[in-house]
Amino acid sequence: MKFAIVSDTHDNIQNFSKVIDFLNKEKIDLMLHCGDICNQSTIDQAQENFKGKIHFVRGNGDFELDQVPETMELELAGKKIFFNHYPDIAKKMAETGNYDLAFYGHTHRPWEERVGNCRLVNPGELAGQRYKPTFAIYNTETDKLELRILERL
Repeated sequence: MKFAIVSDTHDNIQNFSKVIDFLNKEKIDLMLHCGDICNQSTIDQAQENFKGKIHFVRGNGDFELDQVPETMELELAGKKIFFNHYPDIAKKMAETGNYDLAFYGHTHRPWEERVGNCRLVNPGELAGQRYKPTFAIYNTETDKLELRILERL
């Protein structure tokens, strides 16, 4: 199973739409969004256009999205996953040893490290505010994590 990890959209619906089109074309039907979506209309448009399921968590820029949870835990294809917006929380959860994967955003910087047996990952930002827009795709069968640069799609 493959799924996408995105973060820090900051209402850049143009970039978010490019990712959604790519994922639909690749038949990837699950996306985890690590926060800073910023607006309900961005969520609505993404859910309308993405053929799969999107799980959102709230970031510091999501002022009016109180219905969006701050953290989420999932089990996908035998992998225990935690994700939220903040690196310090994700790292603490990775340190518990309870997760195979922990994802976060906030820094806008793509990053991966091992914390015990857990992969701690930031997929970068979609907004293109500080760095080139990036996102990640994880394959549960091969345990391969791939960083994708939006301009190279």
